[in-house]
Amino acid sequence: MTSPIPANIRQLRRQELDTVIGWAADEGWNPGLADAAAFWATDPEGFYAIDVDGELIGSASVVVYDEDHAFAGFFIVRPQWRGRSVGGGAAEQLLGLASERLGPNATVGIDGVFAMQPYYLTLGFTFLHRNLRMAGIGRAIPAAEAEGAARLVPASSLAFEDVVDFDAAHFGSHRPAFLRKWLDPAGGIAVAAVDHGEIRGLGVVRPCREGYKIGPLFAASPDLAETIFTRLSGHAIDQPLFLDIPECNPAAVALAQEHELSESFGCARMYRGPVPSLPWQHIFGVTTFELG
Repeated sequence: MTSPIPANIRQLRRQELDTVIGWAADEGWNPGLADAAAFWATDPEGFYAIDVDGELIGSASVVVYDEDHAFAGFFIVRPQWRGRSVGGGAAEQLLGLASERLGPNATVGIDGVFAMQPYYLTLGFTFLHRNLRMAGIGRAIPAAEAEGAARLVPASSLAFEDVVDFDAAHFGSHRPAFLRKWLDPAGGIAVAAVDHGEIRGLGVVRPCREGYKIGPLFAASPDLAETIFTRLSGHAIDQPLFLDIPECNPAAVALAQEHELSESFGCARMYRGPVPSLPWQHIFGVTTFELG
């Protein structure tokens, strides 16, 4: 058996985040082209390097949104360093560091790959449901089919505070720093559905290493989710298109099936601490596996 390696945990540098996102691409996670800027703006203190003798060999993140909410991700150890107890020891240390920035009853979420689910259970995480990456091809939908009762407008045309509040009702905490970047995706679009002055839906599509990803996709009804999805799909015509659906929402599963999306990847949504009560029936696509 290979001996465990003592690793050093330190803050990740901004340029190293680009390296880590490249690793994520190598692992098949298909990150967005501008994800690094949005992730870093959210919480620069939330990204960590795992190094041995000054060599960057792994990464992790515990992004803190407020004293009661955080989301963990980017648990990557370079292939040649795996099997030497590097990642396991680092995860426990990182959660300890994060707890210093959080309140005593804070919730930490994670979208963990299925193979690591038993290990996350040992760290105190509780399984909630599966989030499934559904893959297909973007296509144009005739306007008459895509239009619903609500009016679709650019998310940037609405009061930012109102969009942040709507997002928080579905995500579980306010994340304005993240949304300032996320709602302005270079090469993508962000739309909101408005009915009688009230936001009823929100969707973003952004370019990735391969094709485009939709996330989030929040909507007050399946019909409205369909309206938003078709608008976003039309931005990615003939390109690979991905939507990360919560399996616990049957209407999200039906939406993916209707548009001939098939499962290509998945993660276990898990929480450490109080499990947030979220309107999963209105969540048709999670924002990102890395930050929740």
